[in-house]
Amino acid sequence: MKICDLLKNVSINVYAQATNKDEAIQQLVELMNQQGNLSDVDIYKKGIYAREALSTTGIGEGIAIPHAQSEAVTRPGLSAMVVKEGVDYASLDGQLAHLFFMIAVPQTGGSEHLEILAMLSTMLMDTTFKNALMEASSNEEFLALINEKEANQKAKEEEKAQQQKMFQGTYRLLAVTACPTGIAHTYMAAEALEEKAKEMGITIKVETDGSGGTKNAPTIKEIAECEAIIVAADKNIDMARFDGKPVIQVKVADGINKAEQLIKEAINGNVPIYHAEKGGQALQEAVSNESLGRQIYKHLMNGVSHMLPFVIGGGILIALAFLFDDYTIDPSNFGKNTELASFFKTAGDMAFGFMLPVLSGYIAMSIADRPGLAVGFVGGAMASSGNSGFLGALVAGFAAGYLIKGLRKVFDYLPDAFEGLKPVLLYPFFGILLMALLMVFIINPPVAAINEGLTNVLNSMGGSSKVFLGLVLGAMMAVDMGGPINKAAYVFGTASIANGNYDIMAAVMIGGMVPPLAIALATFFFKNRFTKKEQQTTLTNVIMGFSFITEGAIPFAASDPLHIIPGCVVGAGTAGALSMLFGCTLMAPHGGIFVIGVISNPLGYLASLIIGAVVGMAILVVLKKPLKQ
Repeated sequence: MKICDLLKNVSINVYAQATNKDEAIQQLVELMNQQGNLSDVDIYKKGIYAREALSTTGIGEGIAIPHAQSEAVTRPGLSAMVVKEGVDYASLDGQLAHLFFMIAVPQTGGSEHLEILAMLSTMLMDTTFKNALMEASSNEEFLALINEKEANQKAKEEEKAQQQKMFQGTYRLLAVTACPTGIAHTYMAAEALEEKAKEMGITIKVETDGSGGTKNAPTIKEIAECEAIIVAADKNIDMARFDGKPVIQVKVADGINKAEQLIKEAINGNVPIYHAEKGGQALQEAVSNESLGRQIYKHLMNGVSHMLPFVIGGGILIALAFLFDDYTIDPSNFGKNTELASFFKTAGDMAFGFMLPVLSGYIAMSIADRPGLAVGFVGGAMASSGNSGFLGALVAGFAAGYLIKGLRKVFDYLPDAFEGLKPVLLYPFFGILLMALLMVFIINPPVAAINEGLTNVLNSMGGSSKVFLGLVLGAMMAVDMGGPINKAAYVFGTASIANGNYDIMAAVMIGGMVPPLAIALATFFFKNRFTKKEQQTTLTNVIMGFSFITEGAIPFAASDPLHIIPGCVVGAGTAGALSMLFGCTLMAPHGGIFVIGVISNPLGYLASLIIGAVVGMAILVVLKKPLKQ
């Protein structure tokens, strides 16, 4: 696929005017729609904002590349515009954005958009080409510049591939580039290093660790024979393979802006030798000045993100087991009385049983890289068997990670002959042994007591106390709609399922369903407060709300937070409180309205949802005044 196949004359504007990010996105979406490849403009636009919520697509150097893979896209497309005065797009380098490309890819488009992004990013590394695009006087000139550059780029890539195929010698240098999103900066850094090495007459092979996967990875032989390795990365990569080699570790931005300096440093012979057991820590410290609280949050989310598939899949299967079982056959064996129920329950229990080890293991791995994984898994499993539950696994994960970091420092004093034994013998043996001692004698006893006490408190809560808890949890789900506060409430809900407190999960899920539904009601009944395009999102938000996709409300909250968020928070809190008041329980950690069959008191739950959505709508329309005609 070529860029010139995706970018049409009608979807380009070289004299665009935009005063802010929202205006820029709106104009790019309208240009995209000129191609006729969008079945629903608003759904596609929501996808753009959902991607922006993850991290800005303002890649720096005056460029922004917003993109979305959406069911509203019928075929891939590109739109582009130039804003001579520049737009504050919250770019990574703080500069105004002048050159914009927007990418649309169908939901079934696979990795097409990543390939397009990689191609665009590589081409835009050419400052002369980028400036020529920004100075283009017509759409035709803009297209002609891209066609010419793409043809040259294709020839260049073919030449490089042929040279690598024919090359039988040793690369003087190897490099790895990786940015957090694995998109633009990854390929821009690779291009900069390759171009500068070519100018200097130095052979180099650059691995790109992007969203589309790892490409151009060096072989064991190439690693062994190279002089040095440059790692320009803002995220963790596989560093163990570089053990014993001279390695420079820098930010990905340095790969773009300091390519010549890095190459000169790499070949001067004074690069420090990398040791695998120190890699994760060294890289993390080199690329991050984050606060301790932020680092802890990231470690926790690494564990939670790996845990959720087990919780959601297993939890829904267990809920289905109760739905299809017959309680009267044997109340003590409820969930396994019938053959079908037994199948669901067995599979669900198996998946759910991995929840705590996976949580603990991946927290530890985030802290201490691969050596922490096994130790964390063991700690999580012992938390499960030792009745310290979710809280114990949480503590075990952090304990395992920092335990391995401590062992690294201790084993640094061993002779070099022991280097090969560290990852395969010393870390697993001493790590698991010490983890077991910690769990049995230090972590499990007090945490199990705390966990039991918390469970007893929750179980003994009276009506008013539980109603207040439901109100708080429901409101938390709507505060940042997928952010840290939302995730904290959701994690508490899933942990409560493991402890048998199913009413908490019911309040959490209903709180996450209300924001999109409140907005849907507002856009339907109070059209004068919304634009035509916003009014067209009613059905989409209904579907998202019923599906427990809180993020459906993000575009509205992002564009008008002071008038949207308060109503969503109050409505969600109201629904959570009513869910507790009506005694609703939920054994599945996801599913929205589609798991209503496994919610106790389903009519009460539906009533809570409707009341919460109406309350949210009412506050929203009071705060949000009618638009000026």
